[in-house]
Amino acid sequence: MATSKTALIIGISGQDGSYLAASLIAKGYTVHGTSRDKELANFANLKTLGIYERVTLHSATVTDFRSVVQVIRETQPNEIYNLAAQSSVGLSFTQPVETLDSVIFGTVNLLEAMRFLGEDIRYYSASSSECFGVTPPGGAVETTAFVPRSPYSIAKASAHWIVANYREAYGLHACSGLLFNHESPLRPARYVTQKIVRGAVAIARHRQATLALGNLDVTRDWGWAPEFVEAMWLMLQLPQPQDLVIATGKPASLRDFTARAFARLDLDWQKYVVSDEAFLRPVELDFSCGNASRARERLGWTATVHWDEVVDRLVDAELARQERQDR
Repeated sequence: MATSKTALIIGISGQDGSYLAASLIAKGYTVHGTSRDKELANFANLKTLGIYERVTLHSATVTDFRSVVQVIRETQPNEIYNLAAQSSVGLSFTQPVETLDSVIFGTVNLLEAMRFLGEDIRYYSASSSECFGVTPPGGAVETTAFVPRSPYSIAKASAHWIVANYREAYGLHACSGLLFNHESPLRPARYVTQKIVRGAVAIARHRQATLALGNLDVTRDWGWAPEFVEAMWLMLQLPQPQDLVIATGKPASLRDFTARAFARLDLDWQKYVVSDEAFLRPVELDFSCGNASRARERLGWTATVHWDEVVDRLVDAELARQERQDR
């Protein structure tokens, strides 16, 4: 699939940014990406995917309007994907100001820069399932009310409505993807899914005795990140911008996730997992699941990798990673 389009990925070094860059390159895009300081960032994910040499990198800070205008002028993109900002729900409770600043003001600066420059650019904003808070049993849809319950989700909900306002008030081709949890081997170690998988593999290899976790009763809708970034691209191909829920619709508890990871290694998780209140959040969402029926209708997109296969893939990737380290 050949194209002459140019994409600018804000926050290209993260999980989603790296997979999206790989997908766009495969589609024939010229891809530019930003990091706060390209000289200090190691871009390990881009290197892991073998595309580091195929993207053009820029230093840009989304909270600095002049920096945003400059990078857009330099790259002249057809599409902008805003995947930057502090992305951990747990960390947002200890860094609320940084979270609110990066998400809200970064979004405003990008949209205002597009309006200021007057270029014909399509804009994708990374919204979040966390905006919904606890979801209905059948899964949240686009019209489900937002009840954010963390600094992260409050910031994302604000950014979501900022995008909608710029779309309606100024006619920008701007949309938000309400993505539910999506995982891959590129996830940082601080995420609970990686903590579980790495801990289970370390225990199986006799390098760790126990794994301490918080609330195992929470239920989430886990998908596969490479599939989810494809939905981002599909959203920007629509003639008219629309905000869409992207999810698998197949929820599982963290206990199920943990049991599956250990079972993949022929271990009984109950012999190794201990409860630690230090890992409990000030406010927790008991149930979170999405209903992506509109994405199926409008984009032709459906998740094919559900939580159980996600776990298996993560465990297999972690086994391979640790074995490579030992060579």
